[in-house]
Amino acid sequence: MEQLPRIESGIAGLDILLKGGLVAGSSYIIQGRPGSGKTIFASQIAFHHASRGGRVLFATLLSETHERLFQFLSTLSFFRRDRVGAEMQFVSAFDTLENEGLDEVVKLLRREISRQKASVMVVDGVLNARSRAETQLDTKRFIAELQGHAAFAGCTVLFLTSARLDDGSPEHTMVDGVIELGEELVGSRSLRRIHLRKTRGSGALAGLHEFEINSQGVVVYPRLETVWGQIASQEPVSVARESSGIPVMDEMLGGGLPPASITLVLGPSGSGKTSLGLHFLSRCTPEEPGLLFGFYETPERLCLKAANLGIDLRGLVASGAVEIIWQPASQRSLDRLGHQLLGAVERRKVRRVMIDSLSGMARAAARPDRLIDFYTALTNELRERGVTTVSTWEMRGLFGAEINAPAPELSSLMDNLLMLRFVEVEADVRRVLTILKVRDSDYDPSLRDVTITSDGILLKPSFEKMSMVLSGSPTKKGS
Repeated sequence: MEQLPRIESGIAGLDILLKGGLVAGSSYIIQGRPGSGKTIFASQIAFHHASRGGRVLFATLLSETHERLFQFLSTLSFFRRDRVGAEMQFVSAFDTLENEGLDEVVKLLRREISRQKASVMVVDGVLNARSRAETQLDTKRFIAELQGHAAFAGCTVLFLTSARLDDGSPEHTMVDGVIELGEELVGSRSLRRIHLRKTRGSGALAGLHEFEINSQGVVVYPRLETVWGQIASQEPVSVARESSGIPVMDEMLGGGLPPASITLVLGPSGSGKTSLGLHFLSRCTPEEPGLLFGFYETPERLCLKAANLGIDLRGLVASGAVEIIWQPASQRSLDRLGHQLLGAVERRKVRRVMIDSLSGMARAAARPDRLIDFYTALTNELRERGVTTVSTWEMRGLFGAEINAPAPELSSLMDNLLMLRFVEVEADVRRVLTILKVRDSDYDPSLRDVTITSDGILLKPSFEKMSMVLSGSPTKKGS
């Protein structure tokens, strides 16, 4: 299949949505409410194109001065003042539009495209042009004439508008692509969304995707399940087991964790989930590094906790054996977290990952109903990359017979399931661990008493003469 020539956008994630970038010589409408990020979006594409040797014409139909535009753009890392007047020319057509009309604007921009030999043109303020048109036919003619000359010159055009245009509008019917930027309130959080409503001559990732504006400009985070992990790996993995970092647990698991497997550790707060994960990471080396992707405990607190277990996490971090990435879940989007995690795995060729916790990650979801699709993509991609993963999930309730496990769909995604519980034994509160599942492998399902000491986690068989242990209030057998 022939691939049309493309232009890199320079916007992280956008070319993934566009399956290669903007189609060269095509025209696009970038629409969204005021403040949605249209001007930054187009400016970032323009400055990136200029940095690659292209020529850019930036035409405004707005009353705002270019100097004011430069003032705002100067806070973003992609802005280069030395390109203005060199590879990039900024032209104001506002006075021409107000005094002479659309036809003269078209003539002005035609001349400038030819004179500047522009390969990208941005037209900001299409709403003003629309308001000056007497009929829809005039709007179509304006778009068509600009498109025709730009296409002849091999120039890609971005029309920016704050109008809420529907699919049948004259502008939509004339252009090759429509990119809509929007914003949605989810509780007290504000999430920015991008939607490719039309992409003629190119495939695209459908639906809504998240983006943000930071000091780098616009960053797009394609929905994880549309990019990665749609099919689980069929490649055979090594039969050698990966140590959990706890010798007794390795025995219970039949030699350790299966390589490239996903383990979920269930348990209430304080039951030892993070401590178990720290033992898992203690086996990392600079040659086979690990990643701790956490939400609740800062790197400093984790290092202190590890030291109390006899694990030199600080030393592992210093040597490059382990990287800690911590972030409050309430300040992130779900897809950003997924891309950040997989990016760190790729960057350092990580072999072991601890996610502490999946429930913390779930808090970042704007739509909980897509969590299973997201986790499916994430876990399949980790398997595909040969990463052995231990993740945690906090259960509600410290005691009692009721176990608030995650959704059955999530449990079925996991290769291995471990559960930690608090139980009361003769006026003593004790921790208990059991293995619920190890996919395609024998394992020891017996209950083990968990003791957390300065030498690490100790597992002992202490419940052979008791029943109803997992209810939280065990009884002696036969009583």
